[in-house]
Amino acid sequence: MSEQVTVHGEVDSGFGPVADAFRRNFEQHGEIGAAVAVYAGDRPVVDLWAGYRDRKRTKAWARDTMTPVWSSTKGVTAFVIASAVSRGLLDYEAPVAKYWPEFAAHGKESITVRQLLDHQAGLAALDKPVRLSDMADMDALAVTLAEQKPLWRPGTRHGYHPITAGLYQGELLRRVDPAGRTLGRVLAEDFAKPLGLEFYIGMPEEISLDRVAALSATEGLDILRFERDLPVRIGIQLYAKRGLSFRALNSPQVGAPARASRREYLSVESPGAGGVGTARALARVYGAAAGDTGELPIDRELLNRLAAADTADDVPAEDLVLLTPSRYHLGFRKSRGSFRFGTDKRAYGTTGYGGSFGFADPATGLGFGYTMNRLGMAVLDDVRGRNLRTALLRCT
Repeated sequence: MSEQVTVHGEVDSGFGPVADAFRRNFEQHGEIGAAVAVYAGDRPVVDLWAGYRDRKRTKAWARDTMTPVWSSTKGVTAFVIASAVSRGLLDYEAPVAKYWPEFAAHGKESITVRQLLDHQAGLAALDKPVRLSDMADMDALAVTLAEQKPLWRPGTRHGYHPITAGLYQGELLRRVDPAGRTLGRVLAEDFAKPLGLEFYIGMPEEISLDRVAALSATEGLDILRFERDLPVRIGIQLYAKRGLSFRALNSPQVGAPARASRREYLSVESPGAGGVGTARALARVYGAAAGDTGELPIDRELLNRLAAADTADDVPAEDLVLLTPSRYHLGFRKSRGSFRFGTDKRAYGTTGYGGSFGFADPATGLGFGYTMNRLGMAVLDDVRGRNLRTALLRCT
């Protein structure tokens, strides 16, 4: 059992089960520091934080502590792409090459924007070695991205693109934005500033690293104590350093996940895995979408499309990279199979490596955000986030 934790923040009447589950995560599931937030439209109903932002437990987690959220970034990026569709700058069903002619190389001329968003493009890894420092040169990176050959026939299967998805989407957005803005800049100007979001893709230099929680890998006996859903098949590939899962998770080479809190990583725009922010920010943007508050630069028709209960897969369910059934929809994960969240099939969001999660539940108008610094090992459904989501269902 962990030491007794003091939970800070506020919870509206009726949402007490979320606070109880949050506390139990510290007592029973090895939480070091974490935050959880729930918004009903634009109104916070849960805003909690507790623990420490370092493994040694010397620095308290504060109200404004931010965390690298890895692939929970993808949901925020999908909203930015949706705003471009809403403005008529992109069409989900149009070929990517319509906006980025060089992308058509090596048989990619028919890949649609939707297929790129939904991990069907076969571009989960790059043949050319790309390091973190290379990602800062967007023009040179765009050449590398365009020259990549698909790893399977596009549109026939899906396989999670852990890092490359965001790089392709970022370049696509940069090419269609009238001002040539990067995806991180569009996020800052069109989403973060109007909604007051503490979330960055490409963290500005003026943001102190003291506000960013240090991530901690789960190792040794803690694996036996706290992990129940180990990704064995992926683990075998990582140990052998071969296979599609290994390639995708290491392309580009950005360094060990636990080192994501360093300036070198956070300052580079990586729209698929490089976001840093608060649970409050995730819940706020998803709440605005779920509650259709009119605050997002996305029209109602498109928000309804994001929330569609469409579960008719046009590709087999098995994910070639994550080696588990999954469902993607316009850049978001959908609730399905053994990985369910929200109250019905309309819910959508994205999870991040280690356990972070944000999602919208259109049926209730609620947006959810969870961030933490102990990196769990489950592929999709970390027990801590699952506990919080289950508790939230009891409140609706």
